[in-house]
Amino acid sequence: MITTLTAMRADIGSIGGHLKPSARVVAAVEDFLSEHKGEPVIDYALVTTGDDITLLCSHTGGCNHADVHELMWQAFANGAETAIDEGLYGAGQDLFKEGISGVAKGLGPAVAEMEITERANEAFLLFSLDKCLPGALNLPFYLAFADPMHCPGLILSPRMKKGFRFEIMDVLYKAFDRRITLEAPEDMYNIAALLRDEERFAIRTVYSRTTDEQALALSTTRLHHIAGFILGKDDPVAIVRVQDAFPATGEILAPFAMGPYVSGSLRGSHYGPLMPMRLNSAVSFFDGPPAVSCAAFCVSRGRLTPALDVFDHPVWDQVRERLSEKAMEIRRQGFFGNAMKPFEALSYGGIVQILQELDERFVLEKPDNS
Repeated sequence: MITTLTAMRADIGSIGGHLKPSARVVAAVEDFLSEHKGEPVIDYALVTTGDDITLLCSHTGGCNHADVHELMWQAFANGAETAIDEGLYGAGQDLFKEGISGVAKGLGPAVAEMEITERANEAFLLFSLDKCLPGALNLPFYLAFADPMHCPGLILSPRMKKGFRFEIMDVLYKAFDRRITLEAPEDMYNIAALLRDEERFAIRTVYSRTTDEQALALSTTRLHHIAGFILGKDDPVAIVRVQDAFPATGEILAPFAMGPYVSGSLRGSHYGPLMPMRLNSAVSFFDGPPAVSCAAFCVSRGRLTPALDVFDHPVWDQVRERLSEKAMEIRRQGFFGNAMKPFEALSYGGIVQILQELDERFVLEKPDNS
């Protein structure tokens, strides 16, 4: 059976700032989907990560199916109305022209989707992130699909020996979408050269070179610079198929124990470690740290199993303890140096205005040529 998996993520309002949506908001989104389950949606699941809600729908309509996207958007809109009624912070901010709180909006919900021919045992992972950009996944997914030190299947499994094909997007190219396709292992150094810069380049898709099947879909889109603000699809969502011709579940998950420093965190303007969190967790420390959650599923004839929380395990408790220290260490540096993003990459425009105001107060000291 050919099945489409569509994941859509949005921030439609949360309690106490950008921390976590209320139970009523989550229920309003889920109730809407429950009432409209059927054609075109076969099944659905819902998880939260920080202040974001992620919807996963299975259907047979293919990618970019207008009715499916509209249904999911309407589910978010239903939740946003509840958020407005509750007076939540940022109510509807990823849906409406300007959120009720007055905060700058992005460019709508983030979407990742892929059309697959179901295997007899179709297993996949749903990643949802908060307080970071799609490039936050560059290192974990590079290690999971291209590095045999983290993915031993590349040397143990004949089905993976040919490697994987990466499609990488230049998210700062202003005119239109700009992408490049590179193949591992031949282009490993070139892939690394691009993915090291999470602000400029991000993975969009990965394909198996053995079967030509899509292994990964990530909600990577271009960013937009408007009046000193950087707007776009932050807080990404990703779908990753596992096992058989793809890395094992453990090979995809293991690199997340590293907790690399990524951009985002409070006001989208700082750096913090990417922390694997349990499903439906709030963010807290410095509006973070940048969070990633992961739900594991199987799907058969479009029907989803209940989600399994892969980061709800004692090993990840130890990882979180270590990464908490890592988060506090960089915060001790405050606004200085690489604790805060550089001027040209800041997501909020206040410091840009300060620089503009100070520009005319600078004095030029011209050399005396007499």
